[in-house]
Amino acid sequence: MTDTEGAAPAAESPHGTAVPDSLLAWLTARTDAELAELLRLRPDLAVPPPANLAVLAARAEQRASVLRVADDLNVLELTVIGVLSLERGAEVGVRREVLAEALAGRAPVKAVDRALKALRARALVWGTQVLRVVATGNDAVTWRVDRPQEPMSAAQVIAGLATVTDAERRLLDTLATSSPIGRTRDAAPGTAPDRPVQRLLSLGLLTWVDEQTVELPHQVGQALRGETITDPMALTPPPIRTNKQKIADVNAVAAGEALELIRHCEDLIAALGDQPAPTLKAGGLGVRETRRLAKAACVDENRVSLIVELLSAAGLIASGAPDPAPAADTGDDYWAPTVAADAWLNTGTAQRWYTLAHGWLGMPRRPWVIGLRDPNDKAIAALSEEVRASGAPRDRKFVLELLGELAPGQGATTSELAALVAWRRPRWSGRFGAGAVEHTVAEAAAVGLIGRGALASPGRGLLHGATAEAVVAEMTASLPAPIDYVLVQADLTVMAPGPLIPELQEQITLVADIESAGAATMYRIREDSVRRALDAGKSASELHALFEKRSKTPVPQALTYLIDDVARRHGQLRAGVASSFIRCEDPALLAEVLASAVAEQLALRALAPTVAISQAPLSEVLDQLRSAGFAPAGEDSSGAIVDLRPRGARVPRRRTRPALRMPAVPTDDQLGSLVSQLRAGQRAATAPRGQGVRSDGSRAGGAATMALLQLAAKVRRSVAIGYVDAQGVATERVVDPISVGGGQLDALDPDTGAVRRFTLHRITSVNLLD
Repeated sequence: MTDTEGAAPAAESPHGTAVPDSLLAWLTARTDAELAELLRLRPDLAVPPPANLAVLAARAEQRASVLRVADDLNVLELTVIGVLSLERGAEVGVRREVLAEALAGRAPVKAVDRALKALRARALVWGTQVLRVVATGNDAVTWRVDRPQEPMSAAQVIAGLATVTDAERRLLDTLATSSPIGRTRDAAPGTAPDRPVQRLLSLGLLTWVDEQTVELPHQVGQALRGETITDPMALTPPPIRTNKQKIADVNAVAAGEALELIRHCEDLIAALGDQPAPTLKAGGLGVRETRRLAKAACVDENRVSLIVELLSAAGLIASGAPDPAPAADTGDDYWAPTVAADAWLNTGTAQRWYTLAHGWLGMPRRPWVIGLRDPNDKAIAALSEEVRASGAPRDRKFVLELLGELAPGQGATTSELAALVAWRRPRWSGRFGAGAVEHTVAEAAAVGLIGRGALASPGRGLLHGATAEAVVAEMTASLPAPIDYVLVQADLTVMAPGPLIPELQEQITLVADIESAGAATMYRIREDSVRRALDAGKSASELHALFEKRSKTPVPQALTYLIDDVARRHGQLRAGVASSFIRCEDPALLAEVLASAVAEQLALRALAPTVAISQAPLSEVLDQLRSAGFAPAGEDSSGAIVDLRPRGARVPRRRTRPALRMPAVPTDDQLGSLVSQLRAGQRAATAPRGQGVRSDGSRAGGAATMALLQLAAKVRRSVAIGYVDAQGVATERVVDPISVGGGQLDALDPDTGAVRRFTLHRITSVNLLD
């Protein structure tokens, strides 16, 4: 039997202690629970399902798999791998005392024990008193552990880089983007001090190795690559100086951001419904359209970029053919609200927030890169493919989990979080540095998950997998209670000192324009806004009753006069469909209309002193008359005023393209089944063989297969069969044949105690076991 066919016995290390000489031997001795945990921590090992433990061990030592799991290791765990690799841990093993001596004074013993436990669980290290490490483990360590360097503070590195010349900077950039080791004659003693290498050595931006070799310090390389500057020799996590606050204050700040976010989303949905935005040829939203939306919603362009990404992730806007089509329809796709936006607008505030927050947390995109330059030096557009990042949800969740480890109400600065991220996940530094952490925290605060640097209660529930109902309840409790009144002031402003109940919100928004929003919203009533309410079918008496009933302050006389004055002039002209008609009880007013320039534009024709018709659509007749200074009202066939405000365009909701994901973590049942198959496959691979059919793995003949299986069933002997299932996965397992016939083999599986049925033509080999 070769080493790959079974678990070889433990070998004697040079230090005189028994240690498994292969990962296969170590895995064979593990319990089923430990093997299941390994597959949970390294799900790529289970895709496709390995035939036996030998295959599992070989996959676990492959460089690509080792580097993948190393992304989840911290500085201490990677340092342990580096030390064991330097001490030939991949070849002969390293005593536990040697590792302890190498890390003495740099990490607590309990922390090292936890690191070893984590590495053993991931099959990167095995053994107890004598430790072995996978051969490719050292490739995962991105710094030198054999030559400790004098640590430099971030301020020292930045100050030194500020003094270098362009030539010196190019030299440093070359080392930062390739190997940190450089060979040069200028490293020799006696070289002129004004040479670039000598100047960089004097500044501490290079370290001297020998007369022909210099090395770029790890922290200088981090600064040049835009990463968080950390000391890789520090084997304890950086402290977080938490700022304790009342959780009620944190929740209130987060709820305020949620209200602001929802209001801006409503404004953008309305703006895109009124005028859908053309989709760029390369996809995304153009700069001109972004500016238009920013002006319409009274926010900056960065805020618009974040909001449209959130709306797209929540399925509230999409690219397609809107209905109705824009006036200048080119036949291309447009960004417009989906039909789901209407349902979202009619739900409660907390539910609307949950839709947005849940979409942000799982969104495989990074909105904060919008506006940056791509490799072709073009600005990255919102909603474009350049914003996609499959790892964004994982990064986002990791940062929030660090805040979630703190007690409720405790927060941290972004610099402290960035340093902790760099220590917990040092291999992420190249793509998730301090800037990315800062942007992630800023987005979380804008979405309403964070308040004053601390994780709010609704955000904590969402992060930890609470039900939607529970999260919505948390946000409902955090939001200020809706009020059913306003304060009307003498300057025709209306102040809402809190969120209004939906019914009152709709009525006030109809008759007044928002001037400022926040915890308290300020509205202003104008002639146009009153006319808008009358156009929607409200009467003057209804508007008077609204303010008399809902205002906590006396209704100013100026507001009463304004409503009456606009209502007196409103509706004197009435337009209908003839295609359209105009009627007026005042013949002089209709004569004035017919004598104006608008009569020619609408092709008006008088039918009577009080009636005229037009072939233009009713909406156009109303718009043109209003533009000419008149105040018409639309009416239906019964003469009642109708609401002819334009409805926003909508597009069908499209199924979003799934994000690229890592292999899914198997369920507990799947893991248990997979471990059982591994055990069975290993037992079959290592069992002593007797008489066999096609034991070389090629497909066996049907008659020979049946004969050998019938013999095994008759004499009650176990067999090792090779089997290819319906998915094409080949396995080898040991079974006890019971009966053979009808193209089927019924056999007892010793590992599960269940009777299984195998199709004969899928059996590739049969071997009697001794």
